[in-house]
Amino acid sequence: MIEPVILWTDALIFLLVLLIAGFALYARRKEHLRAPWQEIARSRVGMGALVVLSVYVAIGLLDSLHYRPQVAQEGQAETAEVLSLFDKLVTPLRVRQEKTYSAPLATHQYAKENIELADGSMVRDYPRLKHAGAHLENPQEEWLQDILWLIAKGLVEGLIFWLLCSALLIYWSARRSDGSFRQKFAAIRRSDTTLPWKSLLFTSGVLTLVGFVAAELSLHYHLLGTDKVGEDVLYQALKSIRTGLVIGTLTTMVMLPAAILLGIMAGYFRGWVDDVIQYTYTTLNSIPGVLLIAAAILMMQIYMSNHEEEFTSLTQRADLRLLFLCMILGVTSWTGLCRLLRGETFKLRELEYVQASLAFGVGHFKIIGRHILPNVLHIVLITLVLDFSGLVLAEAVLSYVNIGVDPTMNSWGNMINGARLEMAREPIVWWSLAAALVFMFTLVLAANLFSDVVRDAFDPRLRTTR
Repeated sequence: MIEPVILWTDALIFLLVLLIAGFALYARRKEHLRAPWQEIARSRVGMGALVVLSVYVAIGLLDSLHYRPQVAQEGQAETAEVLSLFDKLVTPLRVRQEKTYSAPLATHQYAKENIELADGSMVRDYPRLKHAGAHLENPQEEWLQDILWLIAKGLVEGLIFWLLCSALLIYWSARRSDGSFRQKFAAIRRSDTTLPWKSLLFTSGVLTLVGFVAAELSLHYHLLGTDKVGEDVLYQALKSIRTGLVIGTLTTMVMLPAAILLGIMAGYFRGWVDDVIQYTYTTLNSIPGVLLIAAAILMMQIYMSNHEEEFTSLTQRADLRLLFLCMILGVTSWTGLCRLLRGETFKLRELEYVQASLAFGVGHFKIIGRHILPNVLHIVLITLVLDFSGLVLAEAVLSYVNIGVDPTMNSWGNMINGARLEMAREPIVWWSLAAALVFMFTLVLAANLFSDVVRDAFDPRLRTTR
């Protein structure tokens, strides 16, 4: 029996999902909103990046469904541990903990120890790992063959799964267009489709093959090694996805209302309104952001230390600190978008159709809603996506200087922070840093590629020149 647990960030994440779904339904009925997204759907780069982002989002959503497992025996108290649905799906990665460091796909520890032999003598050697390669009787001779077999098995399973899913997707698309599977497949081969099927199928195929190979290897080895306390590095990197997504999305949602409202008001009304808003964000920009974030986090830590009874688990404590960090980053990061919108609104206000609306006595807020906001939407979207990438990287920097997320929470920043001392070891423990960088690089690259496509689709000046 389990008890559902809803964290603050869980509630906000699924509220954001509902808002995005509602906006999608609204945009389907509006041609001026539907047309740019249709153009994005025709972009090979955009759809490939979207597939990668969808995988990250799926992992983040699964990791946002939390619950508390309860002890089945009567008379015993329930455990305070809070797990997620993603933890349940990757239980082997979570529970298979070694003693200390081990290299990727290794069968022995990374450092030598004194080992007592059966006859009582001591020898200094690399101990066998408890879980990784435990099925091998002679790792020195069987390791390479076993690795190659697991890779081949994962490739075959992934290829079969990808072919089945692709066939079902093509069949479903053919039925929607009242055609046959053969006709649809032939059109895809000729690239005679509106949707870039080849890009979608290729990207999803690569991700599927990589996922199945990683799953097969992770069931028998530590694919990316283990850290100082023996935890699986791949599990830490996957768990860090949710933290990066929360930082990137919730922070942008915090800063968005203030940036849009104040930026457009400053550029449209001008005068004393513009002066007040300028002084506000200029003053805020003059405060060192890192010091402001550090002060806010320290105050939050003091509050949590003085009210420990309000937090029933370490997960809830870390989640509140994450939410507070998102709010602080949102308060300090809205000024850039506000300045951009102010400058663009200055220009739009002088255009003929806006001046004509003013001459006919149309209300100011109606003009802002109908003429100003739609023409700055491309700036908002591109800034949001670029800020998302910057915030993911900012979390790594803040955690590196110990003012980011809670040390008990999995994040790429905490992985990099923990790896800084490991890089000074001999031999170097490099895999924690490499895993964090690869996962972070993939997410940021996909977000930046997708943002370029969104910018091109939503910029009205680019649409009119085509």
